[in-house]
Amino acid sequence: MTTWTAPSPKRENEPSTGPERQMLQGWLDWHRQTLLTKCAGLTAEQLKTASTEPSNLTLLGLVRHMTEVERSWFRVRAAGQTESDDLYCSEDNPDGDFDDVADADAEANLAAFRAELPEADRAVADLPLEHEFISRRGHAISLRWVYLHMIEEYARHNGHADLIRERIDGATGD
Repeated sequence: MTTWTAPSPKRENEPSTGPERQMLQGWLDWHRQTLLTKCAGLTAEQLKTASTEPSNLTLLGLVRHMTEVERSWFRVRAAGQTESDDLYCSEDNPDGDFDDVADADAEANLAAFRAELPEADRAVADLPLEHEFISRRGHAISLRWVYLHMIEEYARHNGHADLIRERIDGATGD
């Protein structure tokens, strides 16, 4: 029996010049692939390994969280797609993305993340960076802000992923 392991992504270097939208998308894509790089080669059980007590933070939880976040910010909020439901969280279980990994299907969850990325990109592809929508708190947010926020969120969580991966098998790197 072959044990499933998370596949290696094709990570391209982030752009260092170009138009603003291309730069933002390039950095976002680099961070997306960095998260997948931190998962590459690990088994489902390793992806479910928590960082250290008392934290329940896992690589799989980070992937599930970022799937939710991609869908929420790009598809639901910025593009206004009302048919996009939460995947792992609910009003009754707002942290299901992080909390409910013990019985989760890691292969399916990574596939869901990979599938969400082009959907998120397509949802906002025709919107200008100046496109605005009203936040849950009642103030205007631009698509430019969403890109910057997502880059920041990935950077923060990729730092967490670095530490979790090092704890699992000693692997380090960018």
